[in-house]
Amino acid sequence: MLPVDDDTDPVGTTTAIMKNGKKIIAVLPAYNAAKTLANTLGDIPRSWVDDVILVDDASTDGTPELARSLGLVTIVHPDNRGYGGNQKTCYDAALERNADIVIMVHPDHQYDPTLIPRLIEPIACGEADAVFGSRMLRRGEALKGGMPYWKYLANIALTRIENAVLGLKLSEYHSGFRAYRSSALRTLRYHDNSDGFVFDTEIIVQCRIQGLTIREIPIPTRYFKDASSVGMISSIIYGSSIVGVMAQYLIHRMRLKTFSKFA
Repeated sequence: MLPVDDDTDPVGTTTAIMKNGKKIIAVLPAYNAAKTLANTLGDIPRSWVDDVILVDDASTDGTPELARSLGLVTIVHPDNRGYGGNQKTCYDAALERNADIVIMVHPDHQYDPTLIPRLIEPIACGEADAVFGSRMLRRGEALKGGMPYWKYLANIALTRIENAVLGLKLSEYHSGFRAYRSSALRTLRYHDNSDGFVFDTEIIVQCRIQGLTIREIPIPTRYFKDASSVGMISSIIYGSSIVGVMAQYLIHRMRLKTFSKFA
């Protein structure tokens, strides 16, 4: 892990050089994250991040009040809009603040924010439009980190389907630790995407259609009591939604029907 207050990356390059003059904003899509928010924020290397924005999706545990007390730019949805709906507000807010690179960090501490420098490096260096943290790049690491075996198998199966349909070679489509070049985000019709969890897949399809370059970095897997997690029934619904999105993409590609999100 990279030290939080270190101004160098693992090979000693200074933060300023690696950021390449880019304005970097981290966005935190939050729902009932009061127990883990402070730890997440404490692990964000602030020398690399110019601003942090938290979007609260109608939490009931005091998350927005805590976020404000921690000095975060805090936006609150009066009603719960869902994970995808939260991301839409996150990206809008970052783009309005003229971010060059937008990083999504889940405030439940399930992903390791100290890896932000590695996540943004390919974008800052002009080598990628989007970078995703993958729990599946290192064989067996996801299981060691506590990922349930059925989720591990489902992740592999869905990823194979998505790669086959989209012609990509990603190791995982279902991680919530991501960075985007702002100019790339502006080309994507992400407001036409679902407000649910399948948003993460839809935006990858949009990246594919726009011909954007996607890179991956390995990240550790963290499953623990206070981390948000989707149960088996919800996972089955989520998996079915992913298959549905793949079908929509194929139908759109064959020009049998036009979907605005893929236009």
